[in-house]
Amino acid sequence: YIYVIIKQRFDTKIRVGYSRTEMVDTIDEVQHELVRECLRKTGITNSVEISTMGDIPSEGSGLGSSGSVTVGLLNAMYAYQGEIRTASELAREACEIEVDVLGMVSGKQDQYIAAFGNVRLIEFFPNEEVTVKPIPLGDDERQRLGENLLLFYTGVTRRSSDILEEQMNTTATKLHILRSMKQQAYAVAESISSRDFARIGVALDESWQQKKKMASRISNSEIDEMYDKARGAGALGGKIAGAGGGGFLLLYCPPECRAAVRSILAAFRELAFNLERDGTKVIFNARR
Repeated sequence: YIYVIIKQRFDTKIRVGYSRTEMVDTIDEVQHELVRECLRKTGITNSVEISTMGDIPSEGSGLGSSGSVTVGLLNAMYAYQGEIRTASELAREACEIEVDVLGMVSGKQDQYIAAFGNVRLIEFFPNEEVTVKPIPLGDDERQRLGENLLLFYTGVTRRSSDILEEQMNTTATKLHILRSMKQQAYAVAESISSRDFARIGVALDESWQQKKKMASRISNSEIDEMYDKARGAGALGGKIAGAGGGGFLLLYCPPECRAAVRSILAAFRELAFNLERDGTKVIFNARR
């Protein structure tokens, strides 16, 4: 999770707290670019204190922390002013900030799933239209699916933009790979709908093998060894989360092999998680 706290200050300054602390007089002076541009977008100019906290290292994890921060900041800033924005509006504005304003090399998937939450099929069209469709699961089914997914930290962080820039430069020659990966996404959505969860592991392996062909630094010998060990212990498939090159390895493991996978990867820190039903939300709002 990413947590955002915002409160009014007695003076006119702007204070921003994250891995460092900023105390400035104007928006232009704010060094945290996501905070700065979210302040601009929501119209907050001064007399405010903002803090962000995350459960994991915020850079290079591959778990969508940047998109989650931006969506969370927008939601908190609008709520601070007594305004409510829809998940679609928050996702769209977060994309505008990261891609259009700041020029980040990024897709839109992180912002949209952070805004909407749950298990969903998200489609992105050439005309900028985005459709977000829920894949219905009961609470017990969502828990069962989530328990089959294990997440291990590789111990390596990386700049996703470096990998994505290489990938973008070769996209024209690898459209057939991207089209295959797109069809795998639809196949996984169908597997979830039909409760054929094991098929997800097979599709993850197929997709990972395809993804590694997109850029030279998506994987390396250490990641390949880690993945091969997990597969040998019974994992049906997996992938590096995000752009690749480091961060977290996601694995699909049936119940009977989870202990073996955890044992063979004991040198790597596991991050326990559940599938979240909700997207960004205000969990406490005390107006004075």
